[in-house]
Amino acid sequence: MEGASFGAGRAGAAFDPVSFARRPQTLLRVVSWVFSIAVFGPIVNEGYVNSDSGPELRCVFNGNAGACRFGVVLGLGAFIACVAFLLLDVRFQQISSVRDRRRAVLLDLGFSGVWSFLWFVGFCFLTNQWQRTTPGPGTAQAGDAARAAIAFSFFSILSWVALTVKALQRFRLGTDMSLFATDQLGTGATQAYPGYPVGSGVEGTETYQSPPFTETLDTSSKGYQVPAY
Repeated sequence: MEGASFGAGRAGAAFDPVSFARRPQTLLRVVSWVFSIAVFGPIVNEGYVNSDSGPELRCVFNGNAGACRFGVVLGLGAFIACVAFLLLDVRFQQISSVRDRRRAVLLDLGFSGVWSFLWFVGFCFLTNQWQRTTPGPGTAQAGDAARAAIAFSFFSILSWVALTVKALQRFRLGTDMSLFATDQLGTGATQAYPGYPVGSGVEGTETYQSPPFTETLDTSSKGYQVPAY
């Protein structure tokens, strides 16, 4: 039953790759993965150009090495995170613990929210440094790479915000405890409790123990006289 437990059904159900590939969350992770490559790839390949005063390389974003490093780290982090969360989504159906499912969804929600904010900061930082860059031969050569990194940083904001919204929706779905209670019981809730064994109807001599006092009571009427009325 889809959506019954943090966006997934009964634990241990068969994995369907077709339906998994069509999920909006899966598509968003793949798109975010592609965007991350489009950010750190151009910076690594063409983000460093020769300076006008010497043969040393400098960052195309106004010569600020921190801007290039920030873009590369941000893109690589998103690249690794997309792969890791895709693997987690594949294994999510097999998680039988409600607490572990909740932790996985909270991890997705927290990381997606943080990375959405970092993408926004990165987009503003790279755009600001690019606007301050002095035109030159190196800048013209690496201009397309810089503009591509800025553009896909903006697109990454949108994709990671969408991932944050999807994770929030999964968290609000909660879980149906009946999916896990039936697995723990092993049988249906209507199963009758086993009755007591029925005996043969003949009581044995060892059924009851002897009374604690073995002295026999004197039931005779010796010494007792019936009063006359």
